[in-house]
This record gives sequence, C-alpha cells and structure tokens, in this order.
Amino acid sequence: MDENELSNRIIGLAMEVHDALGPGLLENAYKECLYYKIAKEGIGVEKEKVMPLIFEEVE
Repeated sequence: MDENELSNRIIGLAMEVHDALGPGLLENAYKECLYYKIAKEGIGVEKEKVMPLIFEEVE
C-alpha cells in the first residue's frame, strides 16, 4: 500500500468513526476509536508517539 492509499484508508476510517459517534465528543474519544479501527485493519499504529521538538530556545 503506498502513501496515498494509506492516507485514503485512514481518512475513510476517521470518517467512519465520526459518522458512528457524531460531533461534540472530546478528542480523546475519537482518538481511541480511530486507533482501534486502524489496528483492526492490520495497519501498524502507535499512540502518543514522542516527537522531539525545538522551538526557538525551548526544547
């Protein structure tokens, strides 16, 4: 699966989650459900991956 196919599949799964849950929930609810859907599809996924970030002098 190339990047475009993967992106389209993830967006489709996100839409499925939103359609099922509707608007108005906290971000964490959507995140957990999307994580579940992505893992269920057999796509490798990690939650809350730490990313190094430096902004001006702040690390």
